[in-house]
Amino acid sequence: MGVGAALAEPAGACQTLPMNDAPRATRQRGRLADDLMKVAGGDRSAFAEVYRSTSAKLFGICLRILNNRSEAEEALQEAYVNVWRKAEAFDPARSSPITWLAALARNKAIDRLRARGSRPAEALGVEALALPDPAASAPERIEASEERRQLSRCIDELETNQARAIRTAFFRGATYAELAAEERVPLGTLKSWIRRGLLRLRECLER
Repeated sequence: MGVGAALAEPAGACQTLPMNDAPRATRQRGRLADDLMKVAGGDRSAFAEVYRSTSAKLFGICLRILNNRSEAEEALQEAYVNVWRKAEAFDPARSSPITWLAALARNKAIDRLRARGSRPAEALGVEALALPDPAASAPERIEASEERRQLSRCIDELETNQARAIRTAFFRGATYAELAAEERVPLGTLKSWIRRGLLRLRECLER
């Protein structure tokens, strides 16, 4: 089976785990990490299993950011092409497999937002990603908390003006013009702050 054949419609909704089923979640995480390492070796069956077990969650991420099913499906397919090409970059000692996969999906969706000219604050798509799904299991909520902490840490690493501009744009949805007026800087300067800040933020989230 080719890579393209595995990238059909997103798989069905992920089954939620009971609150007391953390050992099962740990086993599932371990299997997913093993499958990713097999994908790095060119194992197409492992790739199909990774897609089957994670595509619903990653599709949800893409859809929340893009708010367009067709574009979300395309972003999802692009993300899994990256999974196939870059699986060797996954390091289980640095991040959980689903966090690594979610970052790939998020980045592809954000790339599509930027291509359509959306504001960087929208392109971040952080708010939707930071909030757990209503039916999220205990392990998923833990991962959501880990992502929020990682996001906060990465923003704290930015230069003060970049972090302030991104936080204001994110929490208040302020426009470039509004932010430039508040900061009392030219519009071009404000855009440069956010652009450089988003690039650094993305690099940090991918680490």
